[in-house]
Amino acid sequence: AELPFFRSLVDNLEMTLAKSSLEIAREYLELVPEQLQPSRFFGEIAAEHCRPASDQRGPAEYKRHLVRELTARVLRIAVRRARQLHEAARAIVHRHGGVVPADLDALRALPGVGPYTARAVLVFAFERHEAVVDVNVARVLARAVAGEPLSRSAAQSMADGLVPPGRAWEWNQALIEIGAAVCVARAPACRRCRLSPCCMWRSGPDEASDPASPGVRPTRFEGSDRQGRGRLVAALRAGPVAPGRLRAVCGWPDDADRARRVADGLVADGLAHRQRGNVLVLP
Repeated sequence: AELPFFRSLVDNLEMTLAKSSLEIAREYLELVPEQLQPSRFFGEIAAEHCRPASDQRGPAEYKRHLVRELTARVLRIAVRRARQLHEAARAIVHRHGGVVPADLDALRALPGVGPYTARAVLVFAFERHEAVVDVNVARVLARAVAGEPLSRSAAQSMADGLVPPGRAWEWNQALIEIGAAVCVARAPACRRCRLSPCCMWRSGPDEASDPASPGVRPTRFEGSDRQGRGRLVAALRAGPVAPGRLRAVCGWPDDADRARRVADGLVADGLAHRQRGNVLVLP
């Protein structure tokens, strides 16, 4: 039941993008049987254990509210990805004559395509000599090869230098599989890992800390874009936000470009819509 529903979203993409996430969520909850709705399961758990004492709604009403909101969030991601796929397909037609480019920079220039996706396309579709680094591969490199924490750029540079000539496809598949199934974040299965004999982390002192543990300090929230984004969402819950109020609402009265960028990000993520006069409202 879920597959035909999501197929209909993609087949009728223009109509889908014109709807709010809550509208799509209502259709989903009506058309897909309850037992196939993961959001309903998690919504029921959250309603049972997380309902604030100050909330005036009864348990049943609060559960319905949570299920609808959680479903909307999940579908918002699905719709955003469908939108990016649609935009990337249009760009491929207009810029590359309908042929997927086999060039890293050209792939990176497509809407919604980041460094991981671009390299994955090059490796697995074109069998090019590239290194695909996701969070799992980065963890394997930090533990087995470096024996110390790696930044994202350092992990990519290290991976680029390790790909054996003519075997990029197999090499990347192997590293991704080891990171996903063996060298996992918690309780890595070192005893059955084929890299154990040469693993820098396992060959070190027993008390050596895990080099793949989260050791990077989080970026400061105060004064960040995330803080301005949160302020804007809070203001939108109270009502529409006109362009003239945007800077003050975000907390940057002297930085119109930054406020506009945060607002554009909310719209791109499907968390806000623009009405006539560029007035921002919630979906």
